[in-house]
Amino acid sequence: MFTKGYLLWQLTKRDIQTRYRGSLLGLGWSLLGPLLMLGVFTLVFHGLFQLRWPVAAAGDAQVDFALQVFVGLLLFSFFAEVASRAPQLIVGQPNLVTRVVFPLPLLGLSAVAAAGFQLLVGGLLLLVFASVLVGPQLSWLALPLVLLPFTLFLVALAWVLSSLSVYVRDVGQMMAMLTTLMMFLSGVFYPLETLPERWQWLFLLNPLARVIQDVRQLLFEGAWPDWHRLALFTLSGLLACLLAAAWFQRLRKGFADVL
Repeated sequence: MFTKGYLLWQLTKRDIQTRYRGSLLGLGWSLLGPLLMLGVFTLVFHGLFQLRWPVAAAGDAQVDFALQVFVGLLLFSFFAEVASRAPQLIVGQPNLVTRVVFPLPLLGLSAVAAAGFQLLVGGLLLLVFASVLVGPQLSWLALPLVLLPFTLFLVALAWVLSSLSVYVRDVGQMMAMLTTLMMFLSGVFYPLETLPERWQWLFLLNPLARVIQDVRQLLFEGAWPDWHRLALFTLSGLLACLLAAAWFQRLRKGFADVL
């Protein structure tokens, strides 16, 4: 267990270092990227389309809209990075399958951990903004618990996509299209309240939409999560991981033959 934990740490650290090696800003890109996206989308949706957020968080409409969208962008970026990288995790490293005895599930865990680092950097920036503009809330302590089930779903997604893409190479192209759709189907730019009430339950079946909704309420409304619903969400994430792990091990038997 210690060996696998150390290997996971090394894989994640190498992934993060490789991403920024040789760049002038280095880790600064992890802050600049979300800020640029935030500026563009705020300009388009708030400045040009004059959209307003129904529930005020910071008083000023433009600041309020920016904070709400920033939450959606950070969580969507967490999902999008895992979804875009997962199809190439095994296909892009066939030597780990054919020549080395390697715990392949760690590749999926490493991809989620590296994406989680980006979320952590952007999340700290968000908390600084929210502390100044909204004021800190005691409910913020529940933030890790709210993010846990979504992270479990992403681990399951990484295992499923990385193993399936060995046999079906179109998975990467399919996920590129689905990721774009998820940006507009998960409430990144609009709140749950704007949807017809009869469709809101269907909207919240999407784990990304669910976590965006919960984090916004926790940060800006000071509302503690529904513990019963959060427990069910976490159990669903654990079940997804168990099923994905079984799926991965079943498909793994043929990796060497295909690659």
